[in-house]
Amino acid sequence: MHELSIALSMLDVVAEEAERQGGGRVVAIHMKLGPLSGVVKQALISAYELAREGTGMETAELLVEDVPIVAFCGLCGGLKPIASMVELVCPDCGEPTPEIINGRELEVVGLEISES
Repeated sequence: MHELSIALSMLDVVAEEAERQGGGRVVAIHMKLGPLSGVVKQALISAYELAREGTGMETAELLVEDVPIVAFCGLCGGLKPIASMVELVCPDCGEPTPEIINGRELEVVGLEISES
């Protein structure tokens, strides 16, 4: 389960950033997660619950924003939401859409830090 190593690494980075920001208590970690990231959301949340024990971030909440798959369709000339990870085709014209714009995200995008 590589989600545990991801959660542990994330907590290390968050702890460093919280210290850089003055050492406050981390209240929440905001992240974006796309279906093409290779990470299972529920497994990451479970791994995070386990990884945060004994770190001083036991109460820090992990807030995961699901990012949809969006691709550029060269035939239609626009950004299109893709319904399936298996079939990356334009929902309007059926053209294959190899240019993925969103959907690979696995990133921490914000922290809520309390000064107390």
